[in-house]
Amino acid sequence: MRIIRGKYGRRRFDVPTNITARPTTDFARENIFNVMENLVDFEEAPTALDLFAGTGAITFEFLSRGCSSVTAVEKAATQHGFIRKVAAQLGVDNLTLLRTDALRFITAASQSYDIVFADPPYDLPGFGDIPEAILNSHLVKPGTLVVIEHSKKYDFSHLPGFTEHRVYGSVNFSIFRVGE
Repeated sequence: MRIIRGKYGRRRFDVPTNITARPTTDFARENIFNVMENLVDFEEAPTALDLFAGTGAITFEFLSRGCSSVTAVEKAATQHGFIRKVAAQLGVDNLTLLRTDALRFITAASQSYDIVFADPPYDLPGFGDIPEAILNSHLVKPGTLVVIEHSKKYDFSHLPGFTEHRVYGSVNFSIFRVGE
């Protein structure tokens, strides 16, 4: 795993071979962060949430680019352990790492964030309901940027706050901005 830009930019970490996550490709991650940088001022230290964190690549990109705090939600033990190990190696102190089910976290959430990024497993039952659940949760507030990574079989353009759809290779992103 490579952190692309920011204060931890160009750092590389060996991902365990037994990880079950499907990491966002470097190409897709770099491009979606370029888009997000035009929508959010990372220098103003926004708060971010990485749901279904996997290897933590998105989490560490948020931290590297200046988010004041990042919450990462990952229930798989191997991935959770890897994120914890990388955070320790980087000396990160503004990461809240939760080992819990992301779907339960969405429904039980009481805190809102400036940015919510969700990359659920593409084969997760009920995948198509996740964006609407996030948009209707306490995770978002007026102005929250929500980014959902998904396969090409989904179209979320009918949901409130939808602003654009981006495709990088086989990776699709739907971007939402919660109403002011």
